[in-house]
Amino acid sequence: MPKPESCRFAQTHEWISPENGTAVVGLSDHAQKEITDVVFVDPPKPGRKLKRGESCGVVESVKAAFDIYAPVSGEVVAANEALTADPGLINKDPHGEGWIFKIKPDSAAEMDALMDYPHYLEHLKSTAAHGDH
Repeated sequence: MPKPESCRFAQTHEWISPENGTAVVGLSDHAQKEITDVVFVDPPKPGRKLKRGESCGVVESVKAAFDIYAPVSGEVVAANEALTADPGLINKDPHGEGWIFKIKPDSAAEMDALMDYPHYLEHLKSTAAHGDH
């Protein structure tokens, strides 16, 4: 599974990593720490067409529910079934076993437009400085 340094990131804290014509999507380590104990995950279903920025699923923790947003437009090709039995995988291994879904992107340009890891870290610093999440 991808290391954070090789992923692209959305401002909404999803990571995406290309993989043989598709891409894997998950929540960043920062996001899982903010969410804390994940108790339920509702990923988008395979076959669903998503638009970049569209709310496509939900992660629930002991404190609140959080939307999952599509980092790029495309068709969902797989959902991580392991999260049904063990949603805490998002906390334990957000860049590995805790991936959420796989998508076949419509456009490589959309992926290129996302933040790389150093820019994502800068984004986190700037939002923390302003008190935003």
